[in-house]
Amino acid sequence: MTILQHPDAQAVLQDAVLTPEQILELGERLEPFLQRYFPLFKRREQRLNAQLILEGKLSNLSRKTSEPIANLAHVRGENLQDFIGSSPWKDRAVLDGLRQHVIEVWGDAKGVLVGDGSGFPKKGEHSCGVKRQWCGRLGKIDNCQVGVFLGYVCRHGHTLLDHRLFLPSEWAEDDARRTECHVPKEITYKEIWEIQLEQIDANKDVPHAWVVCDSECGRVNAFRAGLRQRGERYVVDVREDLRLRDLRAAPPGRQGTKGRCPSVPPQTDALAWAAAQPASAWQRFEIRKGEKRPLVVEAVETWVETFEASRVGPVERFVVIRTVDNPDAKTWQTLSNAEEQVPLAEVVWAHAQRFWGEVSFREGKSEVGLDEYETRSWAGWHHHMTMSLLALWFLAQERYRVQKKTPAITVSILREAFSRILTLWRLTLDGIVREMNATLRRKEEARIYHYMANTGHYPPRRAMGEQNPTSAASKESSAASKESSTGPQELSAGPKRSRDPPVPARNSSASVGYGLGKVPWPESGTRFASLVPSRWSEPIERAPAPGTGTCPWYGHLPLVRAPAPGTGTRAPLNRSPTVELPVIAKTSANP
Repeated sequence: MTILQHPDAQAVLQDAVLTPEQILELGERLEPFLQRYFPLFKRREQRLNAQLILEGKLSNLSRKTSEPIANLAHVRGENLQDFIGSSPWKDRAVLDGLRQHVIEVWGDAKGVLVGDGSGFPKKGEHSCGVKRQWCGRLGKIDNCQVGVFLGYVCRHGHTLLDHRLFLPSEWAEDDARRTECHVPKEITYKEIWEIQLEQIDANKDVPHAWVVCDSECGRVNAFRAGLRQRGERYVVDVREDLRLRDLRAAPPGRQGTKGRCPSVPPQTDALAWAAAQPASAWQRFEIRKGEKRPLVVEAVETWVETFEASRVGPVERFVVIRTVDNPDAKTWQTLSNAEEQVPLAEVVWAHAQRFWGEVSFREGKSEVGLDEYETRSWAGWHHHMTMSLLALWFLAQERYRVQKKTPAITVSILREAFSRILTLWRLTLDGIVREMNATLRRKEEARIYHYMANTGHYPPRRAMGEQNPTSAASKESSAASKESSTGPQELSAGPKRSRDPPVPARNSSASVGYGLGKVPWPESGTRFASLVPSRWSEPIERAPAPGTGTCPWYGHLPLVRAPAPGTGTRAPLNRSPTVELPVIAKTSANP
């Protein structure tokens, strides 16, 4: 009998089975989920764009920014870029709706609010709030933006509730940069711990028993004082060089024969105090079942007074926690205001919930593109984060629901299942060809604009098998000199060629590899989802309605930037191009 054939192993594997009915039900869950939030978007196109963004974040796109999502949905990229970057919908109203939703579905009196920050590396200097500052993701000081987040952990799961971009003092005091990034007038410079307290105030109605956070806020006496004033019970990380006095230690004896005997214990730092504790003082706890082994820690505690800027803080509970038999050994120094009757095991458990806050960040960045955005404005950053938190909450809620029948389900598997459903829903041969052509056209448009801006003439046509860039450059140089000496030349009609790549003929023998084995090409305009019943098996045409150039699903949105029918002119764009291209009349020699 192998390991996997053992009855205990078979019982574990039974928890890792999804049924077709569960997958189909997942595909029907997004629309009811969005119906709760649609009233928060006042305009019809805002509701449509919100749905497209959410579907894109749940897809298998390698980069989940506005333009790839627009390509996936076959809509204009400018529509989604404007929705994220400048559309006047209120992200705070959506976050309030998310919070109420979490309270209704997950409200747990033993829940934990998890405060944490996250750095987003940036290369330029124009994104709102960017500067050289500590970036936890890189583990060093680098050019980045810093977001302050508040998460929620309970017995049902974990998710992120709130976010706020940290605005450094250099930005807050620079009117020109504030204007450029549209920072609201009421936004002023605040420390990260002050932002964290505001987030706790905004989410105080979420049922919880503890507040936990890292040392960025925990080491600040004013932050801990703010939590005590709000009646919050906390356990927060502090730095290992924190100065403290152990109130349970005996005062040292008199040094020499003169002077008074010390009446209080001496000061020390957190690291030295933990190193001085005997092995018998440490207690062992199992805090959770890990993926490879149970996670066991040891903890020791005392009551201390802390010191900051020569001022003595209040009496607090000092707990040091360290991992046991773990190759990645870690030690945490923490402070808490939990009463003495609260067991040490409960304090250790509450601190361990910070792990799930970090998991929320990891899932947000790997599954819904939390760190993938191309916007510089204040509103754009918050709009992007709001939609990412909404997508993350949808996955967390679905995981909680599916977990009742499939305990081994993960957010990653759920997101992958949803992306497969979206692919079956949308994928057609016409759609593939159209998306590839749109990508090729955008690249060539950019090439034309750059050539005209830098050289004043059009780029040469690409030649098949061109491998000698030196000869090509010399040809371009001679053409440019000829044009500059004789003036602009009329564009000659090149050889006739098709604008679209060849499409394989669809016959009974043609097939494409997708999903489970080979499936035949569908008829024009039908989905690959012949395997899937319900509304996904209906024929669908994603091509423009004849003579309209608009998408038949969302008729008010232009599908591609194609010439208006019968006019030979370029369809209007939301943004003005750098160079206006002339309209070339069609002739027999110039198709």
